[in-house]
Amino acid sequence: MRNTAKITTAVLATGALTLGLSACGSDKDTASDTSGPLVVAASPVPHAEILNYVKDNLAKKAGLDLEVKEVTDYVTPNTSTEDGSVGANFFQTKPYLDDFNKKRGTHIVSVVDVHLEPLGLYSDKVDKADDLKNGATVAVPNDTVNEGRALQLLAANGLITLKDGVGTTATPADITENPKNLEFKELEAATTPRSLNDVDAAVVNGNYAIEADLKPAEDALVLESAKGNPNSNLLAVKEGQEDDPRVQKLAELLTSPEVKKFIEDKYAGAVLPSF
Repeated sequence: MRNTAKITTAVLATGALTLGLSACGSDKDTASDTSGPLVVAASPVPHAEILNYVKDNLAKKAGLDLEVKEVTDYVTPNTSTEDGSVGANFFQTKPYLDDFNKKRGTHIVSVVDVHLEPLGLYSDKVDKADDLKNGATVAVPNDTVNEGRALQLLAANGLITLKDGVGTTATPADITENPKNLEFKELEAATTPRSLNDVDAAVVNGNYAIEADLKPAEDALVLESAKGNPNSNLLAVKEGQEDDPRVQKLAELLTSPEVKKFIEDKYAGAVLPSF
């Protein structure tokens, strides 16, 4: 999940897209019209790139009419899927989806896991996490799940200790030990790469890191492990649309050998296939 636009830019983009999607859905609900194209809302990198690869190389042969709508925030894709403005979305993890449904009362469900974008700690000031000074400021995503992932990453690497069992719901209030007296700056996830000029380090989602020309496998001070990681990015639809033949075709294509090779070749470890 990711993007480097300013918060104001993201808000404007979200508003514009919402209007555009509403216009698309005003005459016909794209989710219920299985005869038309499957419209998928997706974060630009890597989600839309992967979808566009499918569209340009695999969809026609499979008989799938695919339309990709790029979205630069983590809210619009789910609300647009819920109201039928789009037929599916591709941008999020299962923990984020579960939290979103619980808080927003939406009914979005997972169809298939596609890839993992490992979360990483980056810095323009130090070369190793252990070199962070006492009182250093660390930027973390401010949405529930990604903030929890960020703190778990820091805990896994000995920078902090968290209460037992907090998982991806962790917040700075759940820190029990903070030997470096780190201070946390909670930011919208898309802006964390740009914060590197202003903080000592930042935890950045893999997709936003890629957009900022960061190479997670090379540039991250510490990086999430892919082994046993529950945070794969997934294709999602509104409950009841899972058996839409267009969705099933897309799910099959997104987990094909061709897409696996595309991910491995293009992202060189910054994005990892989950299938």
